[in-house]
Amino acid sequence: MPEFRYYHPIEVRYGDLDPQAHVNNARFMTYIEQARIVYVRHLGLWDGGSFQDIGIILADAHIAYLSPIVFGQQVRVGVRFARLGNKSLTMDYSIEDSQTGEQKATATTVQVAYNYHTGSTIPIPDKWRKIITEFDNLGTPS
Repeated sequence: MPEFRYYHPIEVRYGDLDPQAHVNNARFMTYIEQARIVYVRHLGLWDGGSFQDIGIILADAHIAYLSPIVFGQQVRVGVRFARLGNKSLTMDYSIEDSQTGEQKATATTVQVAYNYHTGSTIPIPDKWRKIITEFDNLGTPS
C-alpha cells in the first residue's frame, strides 16, 4: 500500500454497528466516501458547494476487509490519488486504527471526471491534474 499524505478521522457511531457488534461492512464504503469528499475539498478541487459541481463520479470500488472495527475505536482513513488517466482517477485508501496504525481495510476506487450539468464524462481538468500530481507525488503531469 502506498504512503498517504492525508488522513481523515472517522467517528465510529453506534448506528454503524451490526448485530455482531462490529462496524457493518457497508459502513466501510461510507468511511472511504467521506474521506474522498473531504480530500477532494482539501486539495481545492471542489469548493464544498453544490454536489452538481464536484466534477467526479464513482465508477468502481473494491474493499479488502482485514480486521473488524468496534464501537469506540478511533479510526482514520488514508486517502490518495494513485493514478490519473485521461478521464479516470484511481484512488487508494487505508482504514486504520488511529492509535496503533493497524490496518483494518484497504480499498481502491476509480472515479471518472464528470460534468453533472451535461451528464457526460470529461477529460481531467489540467488544474486538477497539476494539483493531484504535485500533492500525491505522481511524477510529471501528462
